[in-house]
Amino acid sequence: MPKTVNSPRLPPTDPAPPSAAAFYRAEGYRPEDSVGLLMRRVLSGLAHEIERQLEASDLTNAQWLPLLRLHMCQGSTVAELARGCELDAGAMTRLLDRLEAKGLCRRVRSLEDRRVVNIELTGEGRAAAVGIPVVLSGVQNACLAGFSSEEFETLKSLLRRMLANAPVKSPTPISLIPGGPHEA
Repeated sequence: MPKTVNSPRLPPTDPAPPSAAAFYRAEGYRPEDSVGLLMRRVLSGLAHEIERQLEASDLTNAQWLPLLRLHMCQGSTVAELARGCELDAGAMTRLLDRLEAKGLCRRVRSLEDRRVVNIELTGEGRAAAVGIPVVLSGVQNACLAGFSSEEFETLKSLLRRMLANAPVKSPTPISLIPGGPHEA
């Protein structure tokens, strides 16, 4: 009976990540066709309209997110809110200073750990936070006018895919300034 030879088992390898598509080329590049610029313009338009809608409440576009996150129990300290709002702790502290000056939140030292300062909404802050989803829903729905349910779901799916791809690094950076640190 012939002897069978067992080949060594190799660990499974991760599938190769998809290579970056070449939808854009340097020659003939048109900024108005840039997905990034289009998304930036959409976000800018949303931000301006949200701020206009919140003006009567004396809230800025930057202030609604921490207020809403506090209301939805998605953070209670400066560090948690800063992470959730994608801001640094210093910027979040300044933002909370403004919200506190408006009487919408307050800082309360933790009873369990005196080093921890929790952020709480005041009654006025809770009342303001309740209205934020109404404004956000209205503004976003206005931007999505004419979209079918299927198109809406497709748009969200495509944006999530872009977010998943976003951390992928492009090839070696190049310097646009002669003599720069990455000049080839």
